[in-house]
Amino acid sequence: MKVPFSWLKQYVDIDVSAEELEKKLFDCGFEVEELIDLSAEISRVVVGVVTECVPQEGTHLHICKVDCGDYGHDIQISTGAPNVYAGMHTPAALDGSTLPGGIKIKAKPLMGIESNGMLCSGEELGLNEDLYPGAEVYGLLDLPKDTVPGAPIQPVVGLDDYIFDISITANRADCQSVLGIAREVAAALDKPLKMPATDYTTSDYQDPRLNITVEAPDLCPRYIGHYVRNITTGESPRWMRRRLALCGLRSISNVVDITNYVMLEIGQPMHAFDMDTLESCQIIVRRAAEGEGITTLDGKEFTLTSQNLVICDGHKPVALAGVMGGLNSEIKPTTTQLLFESAKFARDNIRKTARGLGQNTDASSHYEKGISEYTTELGMARALHLIQELGCGEVTATHFDCSAGASREGKRFTAHISRINAILGITVPTETILDILRRLNFEVSLQPDGDTMQVVAPRYREDIEIGEPDLAEEVIREYGYDHIVPTFLKEATVTGGGLTPDQHRRDKLKRAMCAQGFYEASTLAFYSDADLDALRIAPDAPERKAIRILNPISSNLTIMRTLLAPSLLNVAVNNLKKGNAEGRLFELANVYLPKQLPVTELPEERLHLGFVAFGEHEDFFALKGALEDLAASFGTRFEVERAADVPYLHPGIAAYLLCNGVRVGSFGKLANEVQAELDLPRDSRSNQKIFLGELDYAALVEQLPEGLHYQPLPEFPEVSRDLALVADEDTACGTITAEMQRACKQLARVELFDIYRSNAIGAGKKSMAFTLHFAPENKALEPADVDRFVKKILGNLKFKLGIEIR
Repeated sequence: MKVPFSWLKQYVDIDVSAEELEKKLFDCGFEVEELIDLSAEISRVVVGVVTECVPQEGTHLHICKVDCGDYGHDIQISTGAPNVYAGMHTPAALDGSTLPGGIKIKAKPLMGIESNGMLCSGEELGLNEDLYPGAEVYGLLDLPKDTVPGAPIQPVVGLDDYIFDISITANRADCQSVLGIAREVAAALDKPLKMPATDYTTSDYQDPRLNITVEAPDLCPRYIGHYVRNITTGESPRWMRRRLALCGLRSISNVVDITNYVMLEIGQPMHAFDMDTLESCQIIVRRAAEGEGITTLDGKEFTLTSQNLVICDGHKPVALAGVMGGLNSEIKPTTTQLLFESAKFARDNIRKTARGLGQNTDASSHYEKGISEYTTELGMARALHLIQELGCGEVTATHFDCSAGASREGKRFTAHISRINAILGITVPTETILDILRRLNFEVSLQPDGDTMQVVAPRYREDIEIGEPDLAEEVIREYGYDHIVPTFLKEATVTGGGLTPDQHRRDKLKRAMCAQGFYEASTLAFYSDADLDALRIAPDAPERKAIRILNPISSNLTIMRTLLAPSLLNVAVNNLKKGNAEGRLFELANVYLPKQLPVTELPEERLHLGFVAFGEHEDFFALKGALEDLAASFGTRFEVERAADVPYLHPGIAAYLLCNGVRVGSFGKLANEVQAELDLPRDSRSNQKIFLGELDYAALVEQLPEGLHYQPLPEFPEVSRDLALVADEDTACGTITAEMQRACKQLARVELFDIYRSNAIGAGKKSMAFTLHFAPENKALEPADVDRFVKKILGNLKFKLGIEIR
């Protein structure tokens, strides 16, 4: 929000520089993003009086003698401006001067004649007609004849000013105006606040036809309307046009300018309806009908829903409430009667409407932060005062005030000095606390015990809600944060620092994944139903029970994730589209599982490990090996079993991961039908190899051993044996491996190195060749020992799975 320094001075007698005031605003909690010095880019530009003006023969130039006071009384400057004349007072940029935009002026010949500077137009000084009359005239800026030669040009044309560009936080809606900032400045400087004039008189005229009805009080708790007639549209006074221009607005007409001026000064967005264009005098504030349309002042057409609030003339919408007026009620030069509107709208509804329609305006930005009913009343009074001050209309007695019944008083509560000091951790003198609160317009009454206060907050401070914590914030920002002394929290203890065991475990997991060629990814915690649809997640699946975002920032981010797989698949697709043909990515992040829907309490935030691998060299067994190494780094092992019911994985190339017999996750190749619908070039969809997996990290941690125990390197070498086994076609490798491990505890690991099928083996059979690695315990293994182990393993396989040696 832009606030001119000169405008602030109208309300507070400021006796500090703009730079000092900037620091005080920072200290009070207001971030001044930029302090703009309007004169900063201009130097050595002064008032010059043209004492002699002679046309240069054969050119369009005039050779002028210019009186610039102390800088020289007879400076020769050539100009091509058509409106130059002897006796003219105009800005003169001298040799070595600078103009806005970094333009430097040097003395040099012009058409063979020496020119020691440049005479300037208003545009060359960065002015427009609103900032200074005549600034947009083609030619030189014609200054008043009482201007002094040699005087700096900045104060003459009003460029000796500063603009505070202040970032207003959402909780301080009362400060999104010049008056709001002036209140804070008055409190910070301990100066009285001069309120803008709001007095006006009304005529006896009453219009019996006019009526205002609010049918949606939940979205419009306060609506004030006032009828003004005998409108005379014209140009606004210079002071108003200048202030609007300093804040970035162009003057339109006196009536329209008043609405914009009140929004900037008071913080109340105003609207004026041309009563001559309304089909009836019945103003109705209601929800829009489904499919109802409106064309706004900027010519855009919108189709509305019942979630949008509109102002109607009894037949059709004439304004999109809190956003913009309708084109059919626009103020024109022929307007003779109008209805002024000052309202309080529900800020969440205005935010949804503005975002949903993509129609963000100055008015909507004010309403989104919140408008108090006090501001609504003050804004209407100020607008009617300006109507009379500018002499552009008759303020009638026809007035409407529709209210949902909110209190017209500030919030009342009891607070204690001791508790405020306890929150701050320091002792602020009682007199100082009382003084600060009174400077901030709180009504404070200290009780006889010297500790209890009865407090009434200002009506415009709707952010004051919970008493002492809010008051403590008000006190310390005025008293000074530098008074706070660092102390330990009451329950704090001195520790050696470092990471917790769980943080160490997570770091170890990430290092293990990186060791397998994975890069860590970080994705948003939101996606949409379309992402779950793409993975063929069933409508009744638990993953569909997701928390919905009431006001999503995008249609692609509407639900909180219950799986990591959609997010990581989107990352893989984006990489493939950008030409990254291979990669491995993982993410350790929360999924959000609601305990019930609709949500009545915070969801369970459960850590999952998601991973994706893509590229022509990736395959199922490579990914399985990476996961086995991950398990080994934690002193455990994974078992696998066939997974045919994971909807987004290929039923023949997918597996569940088990740790100590507990299922902790799944992985496999992306299902063909899912891959066929990816946003990839059609000719490359079927050629891509994409593998997805996801582990329930919390479930995995429950199965991990309490700690890793040191195991010395074996004293004796391992012994290996190869076995070729004949098994049924549907017998999984993991099942066979698990039975081998159960049969012999000396079996350290098993490696499958060949699968063979042939009619000689038999229909429905396959041959699987394994390498078995046996680890000795306390003595070297003899051939007889190994034979015994193998015999035991074969016996167990025969008994449990019907497998025989080939």
